[in-house]
Amino acid sequence: MTTQRVLPQSKETLLQNYNKRLKDDIKSILDNLTEIVKTAKIEDETQVSRATQAEQDHYEMHVRAANIVRAGESLMKLVSDLKQFLILNDFPSVNEAINLQNQQLRSLQEECDKKLTSLRDEIAVDLYELEEEYYSSRYK
Repeated sequence: MTTQRVLPQSKETLLQNYNKRLKDDIKSILDNLTEIVKTAKIEDETQVSRATQAEQDHYEMHVRAANIVRAGESLMKLVSDLKQFLILNDFPSVNEAINLQNQQLRSLQEECDKKLTSLRDEIAVDLYELEEEYYSSRYK
């Protein structure tokens, strides 16, 4: 039942752009996290003092953490953009929802019409009986 929809070129390009942004942001998060873990390892002796190395590592971790946060915010923006794209461009599901609502309302209308017709018939019978009683009584 699933059919492949053919998207216009601009929409296809937009979806490819979303996919590229997703891959880039995830790669950025992964790379920065990997580098933070590498930086956290204590190395033996190097040419710089331990205090200088610790300060440099601390600064690098802050920068990489900021990059992770930026990539996370970019992913949240991407989710927002995808939701907006879906809302604005998913006409088949919107049409399906409208058609379903129409069907429900039509069935409700038919049910109400049947009840009203039945009620009208019952009232007509009762009115006929009341008229018979009235015209055959001595109060006319």
